[in-house]
Order: sequence, then structure tokens, then C-alpha cells
Amino acid sequence: MVSVSLENLTKYFGRVKAVDNVNLKIEDGEFIALLGPSGCGKTTTLLMIAGIYKPTRGKIYFGDKVVNDLPPKDRNVGMVFQSYALYPHMKVFDNIAFPLKLRKEPKDFIKKKVKEVAELLKIEDLLDRKPSQLSGGQQQRVALGRALAKEPDVFLMDEPLANLDANLRVIMRVELKRLQKRLGISTIYVTHDQVEAMTMADRIAVLNKGRLQQVGDSKQLYDEPTNLFVASFIGSPPMNFVECTLREREDGTYLEAEAFKLKIGENIGRTIKENATSADLILGVRPEDVSVSKRKNLGTFEAEVYAVEPLGRDIIVNLKTDGTLIKMITKSTFKAEIGEKIPVEFDLNKIHIFDKKTENAIF
Repeated sequence: MVSVSLENLTKYFGRVKAVDNVNLKIEDGEFIALLGPSGCGKTTTLLMIAGIYKPTRGKIYFGDKVVNDLPPKDRNVGMVFQSYALYPHMKVFDNIAFPLKLRKEPKDFIKKKVKEVAELLKIEDLLDRKPSQLSGGQQQRVALGRALAKEPDVFLMDEPLANLDANLRVIMRVELKRLQKRLGISTIYVTHDQVEAMTMADRIAVLNKGRLQQVGDSKQLYDEPTNLFVASFIGSPPMNFVECTLREREDGTYLEAEAFKLKIGENIGRTIKENATSADLILGVRPEDVSVSKRKNLGTFEAEVYAVEPLGRDIIVNLKTDGTLIKMITKSTFKAEIGEKIPVEFDLNKIHIFDKKTENAIF
């Protein structure tokens, strides 16, 4: 097992910059997810680590060794793709054994290794079947087995659960996480699914338009997003955003929007003034930090119940105010008619403030 370091990693396809100056270190034995929307550069980054793409600029280290010029076969990485890429004419045994046969390992060693991997993944009764005779979950385990059989230093996974149904994805998330912890193999996992990334990875690297936006664990990304993109991408339902303006009045400092005026503390006001490029801001608040107000104050505002989405234990209430849609998560006991107006407030201890121009987090 080794650590993997990316140093100013950049990749162009013609004039298109797919990966832009990414710096990231994956510790020995760490499970890290590359998370972002389609086209953000996460798979391109993975394929550069694998050696399938050559970087335009920058360096890739396995431990202390630069591997830029090392061919894929010499990097000792195990790869699992979304398509599984199993050989349809081969039985499961031969699919798993294939990388070992390429290395010209002895037959007894291959047989022993395939048996070990099959027992680990609970597919020992499938070794005589062909891929067409397997379910999606079974095919995924075979693909994992083939990658594991070569005893890789680094595991690279490109959306390996995307083709599974919802229930099986939940099961395999747990199985993959347990397997990685048991084996201790440094793992880089590409996904656009924030739930996968947040539930499985030790740390998450969020990418957008080829640039690394933020690296941290699930709690850091959720509670302390570094910019508007991370705040909007992490969390389901996503964070609410309201454009507002910083105003100083005789009785204090306020965030003012069309629908409300929020009086903020001196510390928040000072932080905003010291770091904002102007008085134009974006207020962010998570749906769980929006609530029906039980008291009248300057931070309370009236909103119309626009739609209700029952989730069983909880309800997502869509509120409309001055053309802005705000989502609130509340208990299933909440009762209100569509079109009814209710008093609403934000938890001021949980709000986020972003600079409207730079989109960077201020508070």
C-alpha cells in the first residue's frame, strides 16, 4: 500500500482544460472520493493516476516515486469501472485469474489466490458461471475480485455502483467500505452521488470545472462549505440561498432581503465587512435550520406554503416568498394547506454568508 500525491496536476484535451492545477494527497490506506458533476474532471484525474492518460503538466507520486512515465501495467493499481468490463466468454474463475495469468504466475498460486478472493467476496459458488448468468451485484463483486487478485497498491473505482438498483447500492456501499477498511488499500473512488461519497469516504475532494474546490470529511463539507458551489452541491435537499444586502442602522447591523430583515451580531457584521468585496451578499441556510416561528421578531417573515413533500418521518415544505422558493424540513405532524401563509424564521446560529461577487464563504 502507498500514498498517492497529485502536484499541480493539469490535463488539456486540445484547448479544453479538463483538470486545472489539482493538488491533493491520498494517505496510505485512506479512502478518498472524487465528487462532482459530470464533466468536472474527476474521471480524467482517475485515469491519469492509472496511467491511461498522461498529464499535460504536474506530477503524480506513488509514495516518493514520480510515476508520470510509468505504464499502467507497472503501477500496480486495481481498477473497477462502471461497466465492470468482464470478459463475457470467460467463466468467473478466469475473469478473476486474468491479471495473474498476464503476470505468468504459477497455476497453483493462481488457483489459491482466486479461491481466497472469491471467499472474501462471497462468490465462491459462482466461479463456474459466465457473466451473463450473474446479477448486477454479482458482476460487480467479480470485477472487484479481479482487481483484488493482483494485490494492488492502489484501488481506483469509477462509479462502480451506478448500474445497480437503489437497494443494492445501499448494501454494496456498506460492503465496499468494510472491505476497504479490512484490506487497508489506498482507494480513490469517483462518483457524482454525494450520498455515496459522504457515507463511504474518509475524505471527499469536491471538483468543479476541473478545479479542486474543497477537501474534507462529510461533516466539514456540510457544516463549513468553502464556497457557494460546495454549499449547493453537498446536502439533500440542497441549501437555500437568498440574495441580501448588508445594512448598518442606528440599532445594529442587518442582512436585508425583499422578504425579511435579519439583525446580526457585531462579530458576524465585522467579519463580513472585513472580508466581503461589497455589501451584496448571499445568505445560505440548510432546510433543517428553517422553522415555523412561534414568536414575532424582526427576523420573522411570512411565507406561502407552495408544496409539501412527505418523506414518512419528515416533510419537506416548499415555501414561497417574493418569488424565492425556500425548503424547510419539519416533522410529519406539520399541517398546513397549500396557499396558506405561515410565519417563518432562520436559525441565526446556523446561517452561512457568501460574497455575491466571488462566491466565497465569509461566515
